[in-house]
Amino acid sequence: MTQPGSARSSGKKRHYSRKHQRAWSWYDWANSAFVTTTGTVLIAPYLTALARADACPDLATDETCSTALSVLGVPIAVGSLAPYTVTVSTIVSAVFLLFVGAIADRSANPTKLLGAFAWAGSIAAMSMFFLSGSNWQLGVMLLILANLCLGSSIVIYDALLVRVAHPDDRDKVSSRGWALGYAGGGLLLALNLGLLQLHESLGITEGMAVRISLFSAGLWWAIFTLIPVLGLRNLPAGVSAVRAASAQGGFSGVLQELRHTFGELRHYPQTLMFLLAYLFFNDGIQTVIYSASLYGSEQLKFDSSQLILTILLVQFVAVAGALLFGAMAARLGAKTSVLIGLMVWIAVVMFAFFVPAGAFTLWLACAACIGLVLGGTQALSRSMYSQLVPVGKESEFFSFYQAMERGTSWFGTLAFGLTFQLTGSYRAAILILIVFFVVGGILLLRVNMRAGIAAAGNEQPIKV
Repeated sequence: MTQPGSARSSGKKRHYSRKHQRAWSWYDWANSAFVTTTGTVLIAPYLTALARADACPDLATDETCSTALSVLGVPIAVGSLAPYTVTVSTIVSAVFLLFVGAIADRSANPTKLLGAFAWAGSIAAMSMFFLSGSNWQLGVMLLILANLCLGSSIVIYDALLVRVAHPDDRDKVSSRGWALGYAGGGLLLALNLGLLQLHESLGITEGMAVRISLFSAGLWWAIFTLIPVLGLRNLPAGVSAVRAASAQGGFSGVLQELRHTFGELRHYPQTLMFLLAYLFFNDGIQTVIYSASLYGSEQLKFDSSQLILTILLVQFVAVAGALLFGAMAARLGAKTSVLIGLMVWIAVVMFAFFVPAGAFTLWLACAACIGLVLGGTQALSRSMYSQLVPVGKESEFFSFYQAMERGTSWFGTLAFGLTFQLTGSYRAAILILIVFFVVGGILLLRVNMRAGIAAAGNEQPIKV
């Protein structure tokens, strides 16, 4: 096995440009506005309101609509439309992203492909401005399209980390990207929540304020995508471009490439072990994020303004958290830093379990702890995985990273829902999520990063 640092070369490291790294990180800033404003906060309740207006047009706003919608002949409860839409887009993405990865690795200029997916997604996001009345069907189609394009662009974006940063610098570069993303997402969210709070004094309806906010997230995504697309246009060609020149063309070539890659997976046991660990602890992270507002409103009885403040606190603390974990990885290594982060996640869940109803100060302390580890664990997971992907197949392997995450990200929410159904308590439901962090941490402990990096044919960094 290659010894730590033995493959390092000062000449080789000079090929990596700080300018390219800065341009690359701006895509986190660009897409996070859509993820936060549209995906996390606004689209689910707004899509539900549109569906309710169609199914129960004469019902008062504080009453429950019992009439089901009809989707391809299947009755769907109004309150289930938004989560079902996300589920469908998740399943479609899990399959589609595998093809995106294979296509991107065969592309001589994947940055243009990133831009194409990003701008297609941003157009779908901006088109949500036209959602009004009861046209929930348009909202469903636009949300699926936007999420599909987002996932596709992120596969390419994550894979480009290998080409813009030396192995010794990836933890730092990835962490800065995540920090920039949380800052951008939090900034636009704060502006849009201000618009929602002040809509009456501005002479617009609440619905119009939501539509403007949805449009702004798509516009933000489109404009700031220009920075990485233009900034990386002269990025040196990677190994994948050389492979593409001699590869079989067309769709059959993509299928052949995917079959070959699936056949090779058994040769990368450490990469597969990392993916399995990531699926568990990331599912725990995503479920905490998803269930936090529900837990805060139903179990702890906080109102919407308190929950909005909580979301903003998490966003901006996550900026500092991502940078902190990047610095920690430089001293301790990314693997140790992520394991420390998982222990903090376990402590956070236990802390939330004991927060009394109405104790908003304690709740904010819990939210600050979430923000501290949220960006850090995600950023370092990305940089760790970049060390384990085979040379020339970065996009394909990052498509597995995204596809497997999306395809299995319902385990945590299922466990949360079943626990609540069996116990009638959200406290018990949130406590069950500790299992995901414990199992993920145990599996991560079994990952031999040095062996995995060597098997993938990559240069050994000083710290892992």
